[in-house]
Amino acid sequence: MSLAVRWIRLLMVVSAAGFAGAAYAIRAAMDGPIEQYSGAALSAAIVYTIVICIWPPISPLSAGSATIAYCWFIEFAQLTPIPAALSQRSWFARQLLGARFDLIDVAWYPVGAIPLIAAHWFLRARTRSRTDSPRSSSTCRPEGSLYDP
Repeated sequence: MSLAVRWIRLLMVVSAAGFAGAAYAIRAAMDGPIEQYSGAALSAAIVYTIVICIWPPISPLSAGSATIAYCWFIEFAQLTPIPAALSQRSWFARQLLGARFDLIDVAWYPVGAIPLIAAHWFLRARTRSRTDSPRSSSTCRPEGSLYDP
């Protein structure tokens, strides 16, 4: 595993912990719709970081699609009695699965993923433009030659 992949994975773990911390801080400090909507958006952000941690070379659109599909799957699974039953038995299951379906959450998952998709796309494009620059190409010009800008 390359050093870059290790750094990306470490950054994603730290980001997921930061998003979770923000979600719990909002939950502790506020009540009402802000708590609910930010919780759904931050849940999607956590899932996005997990997707990148699992497969760092994934494209932003694929990571975003996987994130939103997973979040929607979990939300629609709440229409069955299984997540509620598991959530009654375990705090951890409640955090992962929720307890009841909320259609508003379905709309807020993309709100949490889209900024990360955009940032991922921007960083990937920026990294690629640096590697495609003439300075990084492997030519036979010696350093310090007249051809160096």
